[in-house]
Amino acid sequence: MNTIYKERKVVSHLFAVLLSALLTVPLLSSCGGGSRNASVPPPVDDSVGRTVSNNRNQPEAKKGFSTGQKVALLAGAAGLYYLYNQHKNASQEGAQGKYYLSKNGRVYYRDAEHRAHWVTAPSEGIRVPESEAQKYRQFQGYNGNTTGRDLSGITSSAAPTL
Repeated sequence: MNTIYKERKVVSHLFAVLLSALLTVPLLSSCGGGSRNASVPPPVDDSVGRTVSNNRNQPEAKKGFSTGQKVALLAGAAGLYYLYNQHKNASQEGAQGKYYLSKNGRVYYRDAEHRAHWVTAPSEGIRVPESEAQKYRQFQGYNGNTTGRDLSGITSSAAPTL
């Protein structure tokens, strides 16, 4: 009977050591040095149901038959590229800060925690002086056009890529 007790005691001890080792694996794997890129959180796609507009640079539409400034409406890719160009040299972070152009043709900005947030052009479009809007003529969304190019293939060498 004494030998059965000793065998059970040894098995119990081995089982306890094995369980202890298995329980420490998650703790040990969560610590330690990952790569530098591992500290940057994944992008946040909060563009669904939310748009980033550029109200400070939108001219007011002239009412009536005045001889005022003509405006073009930029939506879709044209609006996104316009927003990117307005914000690409900003010094601060966040929605009103610096914008980046990703490899997949999307525009994003980084928040204070360095998370990427995708930008969507306002669905109602952005009113831009026609003289300034001419450089966006080839893009989808220029004055309501559904044809034209998107932002894929446009690169910015100064922008970090996603």
